[in-house]
Amino acid sequence: MGQIQVITGVERRRRWSIEQKRAIVAAAFAPGAIVTEVARQVEVCSNQIYRWRRELRNEAPAGFAEVVVAPTATAAMDGAVIELRMGDNAQVRIPLSTPPELAAAVVNALVGR
Repeated sequence: MGQIQVITGVERRRRWSIEQKRAIVAAAFAPGAIVTEVARQVEVCSNQIYRWRRELRNEAPAGFAEVVVAPTATAAMDGAVIELRMGDNAQVRIPLSTPPELAAAVVNALVGR
């Protein structure tokens, strides 16, 4: 026999704060995470998480990104470099000897993808 859910009161829409949306999107797109599993945990459709990600991207101020400065063994061996990671899809290592105009052009090309 099937299961029936009876709703006796007025069902309201949930309201998510920007911080909650950011946390859910970050959890859903963390390395090794599966969007549908995160969606199931917070009881939303996976499409909602994708929509929040799109909205948060559009809301982000242009020209700013999170920067993590960390020493690496390869940087010590190769000399000083600037390493940029754009999600999981693109990674660029720019030597410090690169002219600033060229480095800016490379970053702008990545951002425009």
